[in-house]
Amino acid sequence: MALRTLASKKTLSLALGGGARPLAAAAAARGVATTVSLPDLPYDFGALEPAISGEIMRLHHQKHHATYVANYNKALEQLDAAVSKGDASAVVQLQGAIKFNGGGHVNHSIFWKNLKPISEGGGEPPHGKLGWAIDEHFGSFEALVKKMNAEGAALQGSGWVWLALDKEAKKLSVETTPNQDPLVTKGASLVPLLGIDVWEHAYYLQYKNVKPDYLNNIWKVMNWKYAGEVYENVLA
Repeated sequence: MALRTLASKKTLSLALGGGARPLAAAAAARGVATTVSLPDLPYDFGALEPAISGEIMRLHHQKHHATYVANYNKALEQLDAAVSKGDASAVVQLQGAIKFNGGGHVNHSIFWKNLKPISEGGGEPPHGKLGWAIDEHFGSFEALVKKMNAEGAALQGSGWVWLALDKEAKKLSVETTPNQDPLVTKGASLVPLLGIDVWEHAYYLQYKNVKPDYLNNIWKVMNWKYAGEVYENVLA
């Protein structure tokens, strides 16, 4: 299975699965690899308290996300070197690091946008077209929250729980991905509207081993305005 990695100065997109061009062709089309950078948070570290502590947000952003960025950039540079040398073994070996660290960057870049301080409207339930779609596909907003909490709590090990939009079928669904796999690994037509990080580093300092409490409280700072804008833009 081929992996095509495309990067710009500010953003990263991963394409996985059948139909992706071979790595050598992708690298040739891209030229010299361009690294990604750690995005700034749109709020202070402590702005999501008490739902998420400032200490967790600082470590999560400055340490964990920053490490994914650094390791992705390193792997991308190694990929360019391997492709230029025609070293197929090295190219194959690097795919795991690119997927894991690139996925970590993609997922966390979405996650920060999915959160918003209560004082700025965080936690306000979805309205408009997305609100209607949630009622249609899940029965109610409360039913969606219950489903995502259950899926997140049941996820073994580390991973993510997503509210996804299938842009071809125009349907909403709840999906989970292991480790740092981005949502696109579940289907090329799936667009992440909202993602919840259920790695222990996202909650353990505050909630210890009680993951359900973290899942219940994160809805108090969810940015449904952002999710609604993504939904409407995709279907426009």
